[in-house]
Amino acid sequence: MAYVLVVRMTARAGEEEHAAELIGRLAEATHTEPGNVHYIPHRAEDDPRVFLLYEQYADKAAFEAHGASEHFKTIAAGELFPLMESRERTFYETLD
Repeated sequence: MAYVLVVRMTARAGEEEHAAELIGRLAEATHTEPGNVHYIPHRAEDDPRVFLLYEQYADKAAFEAHGASEHFKTIAAGELFPLMESRERTFYETLD
């Protein structure tokens, strides 16, 4: 079974374009991780401040390695998360 995380984030007003740029950089770096299966960023059609990330990893260890990566610490925790008004995470496992 793969390990899945779905994140819904809302950027503070005026920060949505900066957030979109950071999410793009984070996605690009995450795609190079050996345990990453999918890292698909989305933006709400009706509210440009709302983002949804679908993340799938080979297993929980790969997800934990993602959280320990330098790009996650720098881009996500260091720059992106402070721009957010809210951030909700839900974890899943695939049904294979």
